[in-house]
Amino acid sequence: MRSRKFRASAGVVRGGVVLVALVVGVAGCGIGEKLPPIPEGIPPGPGTAVPVIDLDAPGRAAEQLRDWAGEQAGALRIPVIALEAYGYAAAIMARAQPNCGIAWTTIAGIAGVESKHGSHGGSSLDADGEVRPPIRGVPLDGSPGVARILDETETARTGAPVYVRAEGPFQFLPETWQRFGVDANGDGVADPDNIDDAALTAARYLCVSGGDLTTPEGWQRALFTYNQSRDYMLKVRDHAAAYSVGRRA
Repeated sequence: MRSRKFRASAGVVRGGVVLVALVVGVAGCGIGEKLPPIPEGIPPGPGTAVPVIDLDAPGRAAEQLRDWAGEQAGALRIPVIALEAYGYAAAIMARAQPNCGIAWTTIAGIAGVESKHGSHGGSSLDADGEVRPPIRGVPLDGSPGVARILDETETARTGAPVYVRAEGPFQFLPETWQRFGVDANGDGVADPDNIDDAALTAARYLCVSGGDLTTPEGWQRALFTYNQSRDYMLKVRDHAAAYSVGRRA
């Protein structure tokens, strides 16, 4: 059964759901490309260290990670903008909750499974970190394998049942976003469709849920709170572990 708190069943990716320029596409895999094996074990590795930056810089502080992200975006098949967001989120949590130990690889693993880093269904990341068009999950209407969560406000307004949909590149349920959502890019708005805001909110939620994510118990507890499927947890682990050794998932 999926977690009602976070992602009851968004439908963006079942089983749980770059760069020629900054935001869009990387060329395809080379013929005969040899990739390092994906490490086993939990938690997945932390990947390349995030450089020290001014976390409180005005505007989109994550842009300070441009060189760090650009050096590995092609190999990881992750947009530079997204990698900046993941690295910044991990750095913020390292300061805010140093005992959590969440790595950018775990944040990236979730985004890779949930929305292919904001590219699911033909969407893409713009230079401001916004996913356009917005990604929405299936209506949570109680269909087989799907939880039933009514949008009470919209239902009252329209007079007909309106069901909740998971939102954005990390597929938040609206009620969870209302509780945990944060502004990470300095525009004064907490937006589930913005990769910066969504990445930091996911990191915050995982730290609150799991405690010490450097331990197998804490990491799994955090992931099972995000989504109660073991298959989902293992998919995220594989994505994160792949990123930790500098390869695509």
